[in-house]
Amino acid sequence: MNLRQEIHNLLQNVGSGNMSYTAYDTAWIARLREIGDPLSGPATEWLRANQLPDGSWGTQQPYYSHDRVICTLAAINAFARHGRRQDHERLRKAESALNTAIKGLDADSAGETVGFELIVPTLLYEAQILGALHHQEDQILTRLMPYRSAKLAAMGHHLISRFVTLAHSAEMAGFDNVQQLLDAENLQEVNGSVGLSPAATAYFALYVRRGDPAALEYLHAVAPQGIAPDAAPLNIFERSWVLWNLALTGMLTDDLKTLCDPHLDFLEAVWKPGHGVGFADCYTPTDSDDTSLTYETLIRLGRSVDLEAVLHYGHIYHYRCFDLESTPSISANIHVLGALRQAALPKEHPSVQKVIKFLSSTQIDHSFWFDKWHVSPYYATTQAVIACAGYANELVTNAVDWLLTTQKDDGSWGYYSYMSTAEETAYCLQALMLWKQHGHQIPNKTLTQGKIWLLEHIDLPYPALWIDKCLYCPELIVRSAILSALALLEQE
Repeated sequence: MNLRQEIHNLLQNVGSGNMSYTAYDTAWIARLREIGDPLSGPATEWLRANQLPDGSWGTQQPYYSHDRVICTLAAINAFARHGRRQDHERLRKAESALNTAIKGLDADSAGETVGFELIVPTLLYEAQILGALHHQEDQILTRLMPYRSAKLAAMGHHLISRFVTLAHSAEMAGFDNVQQLLDAENLQEVNGSVGLSPAATAYFALYVRRGDPAALEYLHAVAPQGIAPDAAPLNIFERSWVLWNLALTGMLTDDLKTLCDPHLDFLEAVWKPGHGVGFADCYTPTDSDDTSLTYETLIRLGRSVDLEAVLHYGHIYHYRCFDLESTPSISANIHVLGALRQAALPKEHPSVQKVIKFLSSTQIDHSFWFDKWHVSPYYATTQAVIACAGYANELVTNAVDWLLTTQKDDGSWGYYSYMSTAEETAYCLQALMLWKQHGHQIPNKTLTQGKIWLLEHIDLPYPALWIDKCLYCPELIVRSAILSALALLEQE
């Protein structure tokens, strides 16, 4: 494999955000049959072809109960509204699989998917009204309703608009008296979407502003074959993470830097002083995760933006990812730490110490971290090692030992015992190589075996390990992590 050529090709393809398709959003596209939109036909056929053997929908591996519940519910409701006689058995199997997934929710170590406590009660209520569920799922409703009420109470008397992240989950508003929750006049982004979510936008075009031309134009642009990603576009998120991964290697020579320049120009242009960026230039809310990693990437690659945008997200004991978030993000705080380090703040600085203390208090068994944006602890843990190596070593020394001891016999890494992934393996190799570059010992066998396994599993498809309303895979970001790991290993 010609590594430089692979990086060259990657930089030419980075842009709007290459995402895996999701059953959840595609199920909402299938419902467009109500207004005669042609996307509904291929979306429905895709759902039929992609029902999993147990009767559920969602990513096949890993089995993540929250993902299976929300995807299966969305598909059940789509078929209950517009299915054919041939779909009766499909729905029977789906109901059984749904009950199994509901029982497994507590086993999901990284927690709920985005908006789960808001969306699932709405979908369950609809399924029961449609007669698609014959066993009352009162247990999960009893469990979720207090969380839904608390989340809505945090909004006060404000309606959901494009200025708050709840717009991304606008379909949670349901089908009766939607104006009580939604500010319909200020809900859409400039591209016609609602929260850059195909599901929320389809909901809007069906039940808020029926047949809205801008919403339908957006859906035809992001799901031209009826099959939808989790969110689109992701033109900041994808660029920043890809460039960050490549910047770690130190091998961006002049020809590759030339390919980086248009992406860096774009990131600088969309930066909002004092607030930073969100995951796309056409998404109104900004956040500390994208802001911090974009800041670090720009500074690493010779650009200049204001640190105040990162500091803007400071809270008492940690850094907020979004306003009104119910739980803090571990990885967002790790990326804040990386940005503060790149800004040359000393470890003793109060802003740095705030993050270090927060991360120390959230570390599991003094060894690793889980984060709400990813199902694998290898994501947050390796990001922490990279941010701390040579800066706050004491915070991650045990984490490095955990990485070493959890490598599998074949050289790979994978949190789930039944699967190893190129993504997780790449993250671990990145972190171990950068730890080694800061003067620490890493066994050669660990790196050699990891490299051999990674080269054998470098190509698509990659499993969906990232968490939004369901699981998804940002394919070029994962690819960039793999190429970054291999480039670092070449420096051995």
